[in-house]
Amino acid sequence: MTDRFAKRQKTASLKEQRQVTIGRIIFVLCLMSFVLCPAKAKAKAKADSIYCGTQLKLDIASPIVMSAANNWKIQHYELAVNVRLAKRFYPTFEAGYSGGHTTNDTILYRGQGGFFRIGADLCPFKKHPESPHALLVGVRLGTAAQQWQHPDYGTGGVRGDCWGEIVAGCQVEIAKVNKTSFYMGWMGRFKCLFTRTLTSAEKKTAPENLMDANPYMPAYIPGFGKRDNIGWGLNYYLGWRF
Repeated sequence: MTDRFAKRQKTASLKEQRQVTIGRIIFVLCLMSFVLCPAKAKAKAKADSIYCGTQLKLDIASPIVMSAANNWKIQHYELAVNVRLAKRFYPTFEAGYSGGHTTNDTILYRGQGGFFRIGADLCPFKKHPESPHALLVGVRLGTAAQQWQHPDYGTGGVRGDCWGEIVAGCQVEIAKVNKTSFYMGWMGRFKCLFTRTLTSAEKKTAPENLMDANPYMPAYIPGFGKRDNIGWGLNYYLGWRF
């Protein structure tokens, strides 16, 4: 009887120890869930606060504005992509195709090629972090490559040009369907051309003591406009954010 009673006590003691151990494990797991869940939520919220969406924009103003240029026939098509980071920062890539020629009785100049710009915009004013509207200022570095020809001068070839821009504008959300937002906005551009002189290849074809280098360089630069040291531009965009 004594041995049997001792075995029962030992069995009960083991059961109690198991129950205590299981209880401790459940308590630790619950504690870890309370600690880790907020940490995961904070990490997700932090990630969401950094990346706020990608936007695709189509320029609809340039083809209209450039088609009105005197004695010039210009085709210009441009797309832009930006990523909204940390609510206020917009790294941007812009690319397009442009070509133009002047004509009176005969074609005086023709050229066409592609271009792209890289840069970033910043919303300088403090606003509600969830607001889709923004006033923007930024910078761009642009480059273009084109084939060109001055038939009257017998000059032409392939040339690349580079320039910098200071930009300012705004964007406004006009509609939202599910998670896709639709925008409209404009961007003004102040441009400064960096490649202002003849290239080494162009100098070989130019005569000595050249007084006017214009016939030996493109008169129009894709993405920049008519060749000049300083230029201006205006884009009007329709955009989609996804």
